[in-house]
Amino acid sequence: MKKHKMSKLPSRSRKVKILAIETSCDETAGAVLIGNPHSAKPDYRFLSSVVKSQIAIHKKTGGVVPEVAARAHMTSIMPVVNKTLVDAKAKLTDMDYIAVTSGPGLVVSLIVGTEFAKGLSMATGKPLLPTNHMEGHLYSAFSLHPEKIKFPVLSIIVSGGHTMLVLMRNYKDYKVIGSTVDDAAGEAFDKIARLLKLPYPGGPEISKLALRGKTDLNFPRPMMSAANYDFSFSGLKTAVLYYIDKKTKNGKVALYTQDKADIAMSFQNAVVDVLTTKALRACKQYKCKTVALSGGVAANRPLRESLSRVCQAEKINFIVPDFELCTDNAQMIALAAYFRLYNKGKAVLPARVKADPAWEIH
Repeated sequence: MKKHKMSKLPSRSRKVKILAIETSCDETAGAVLIGNPHSAKPDYRFLSSVVKSQIAIHKKTGGVVPEVAARAHMTSIMPVVNKTLVDAKAKLTDMDYIAVTSGPGLVVSLIVGTEFAKGLSMATGKPLLPTNHMEGHLYSAFSLHPEKIKFPVLSIIVSGGHTMLVLMRNYKDYKVIGSTVDDAAGEAFDKIARLLKLPYPGGPEISKLALRGKTDLNFPRPMMSAANYDFSFSGLKTAVLYYIDKKTKNGKVALYTQDKADIAMSFQNAVVDVLTTKALRACKQYKCKTVALSGGVAANRPLRESLSRVCQAEKINFIVPDFELCTDNAQMIALAAYFRLYNKGKAVLPARVKADPAWEIH
């Protein structure tokens, strides 16, 4: 068997190009980043970003079917990577590294991207950087306004599968200080949307409907007063379910549109209150100078506004990515790969890279 040989690593004096690939769930994405990982301060910019969404496919089933998502990735990945390179006005041979999401996520989706990236690495000799999806969200908040980043940073990652608080002492030293013990916030949004019979994806539909809410139903704020930074949203989901059952007499009476709007608003208010309250408490304990919000739920305007108000009142910097960087994309994977190099991390031989759906950050 022919031994795989990596290309000669670029010199420390020049910038590098990273091709990043993301297929952790239901978006096939590619991006190219150029930057100098050896500069005193982070120095990078994006040359291209392409995202192929599967929303239209999964609307038919009201949620992501893993096997269907994997097949869509297989169809889209080559065209997405080709367009990513064309938009960057670059060739595959111009890349210095190939980065790919190797976990966490849907295993069948992860396998498509991981194996494709391994093939590119083996064919070209370009070093491979297996990248953690949650690290991608973590660093995505640094894509804008780097001048506002002052450590310690409290990073709030709120997505479909994760809700966590991460304390960052610097670009390399980070620690998860709180996470979800059951349903993540994004998952709860999707479940409430299904209870209200809203279209997929449910999170944005809840936020849209909440704008018409008039009466706050004062749903519970789970674990908001607990002496830790963990989260639980299953109890909130159950409280909403019981309210709907009572209101509809166990499905015998239909909910009016205003009823649905009040439920959506009240549920959203509860989630925002819990996240904001715990974040503020953590900031005070760890004397954080910056709050960074990221993940799919970071696109929620009330959450952004609540955290922004609190940070302004406490004289804490607040950073959040553009809306398109909140949902899954390859720019955040390129950023995480860049910071891996910036923090003196190394590439990995393709044979050692495997899709790991349970790969969590700590």
